[in-house]
Amino acid sequence: MANKLHEFKDTAALAEGLADAVASVLNVAIAERGSASIAVSGGSTPKQFFKALSARELDWSKVTVTLVDERFVPADNARSNHLLVEENLLQGEAAKARFLPLYRKTATIGEAARLASTDIAAVAVPLDVVILGMGNDGHTASFFPGGDRLAEALSLQTPRGVITMEAEGAGEPRLTLTFSSLQDAHFLVLHIEGQAKKDTLEKALAGGEESEMPVRAVLNRAKTPVDIYWAP
Repeated sequence: MANKLHEFKDTAALAEGLADAVASVLNVAIAERGSASIAVSGGSTPKQFFKALSARELDWSKVTVTLVDERFVPADNARSNHLLVEENLLQGEAAKARFLPLYRKTATIGEAARLASTDIAAVAVPLDVVILGMGNDGHTASFFPGGDRLAEALSLQTPRGVITMEAEGAGEPRLTLTFSSLQDAHFLVLHIEGQAKKDTLEKALAGGEESEMPVRAVLNRAKTPVDIYWAP
């Protein structure tokens, strides 16, 4: 099965369409298993989607929300993905969801990764929904070109869980779910907006090394075909 591109007229229509699709997957999981899980990404792109999803009818008390990746900064830091999700997704009925942060107040980022991995391990696998973003440099999650643990993060031999990542383009040290944690989600989404991101996507799809554009690992090697949601 090939990756599928879903194009929308604008970002508002994309947010609503993606929220509908995600809510459907989560509702099916709850009906079949009694629980559901979703891992989301940060940045400015998902804000509209988060707000749309928070308004969907779900038994949110049975949903576990976690992050694809996070900066090693406290939850009240303006650059925290935790804060972004708290302010835009975990609102109204959606505030009843169980939230598993990646950042922990620990002496080292390695210790935070170990604690987060333990919590994530208690969530049923594979994840029901994973929403990825993509940078203009071709990174996704915290799989950055030049990352100090990039090869390890992208290897299917690396267990499910959270590892650390440092890279010149990443700013703060990062915590990220491994490729093995993400690539077999029931619904695997790449959410991008704007022509520049579409150009980056086309470059990634044209072929080349994963180390140059790590999003290629997801597009080419994920067990689940990627649903690409794009709007200009």
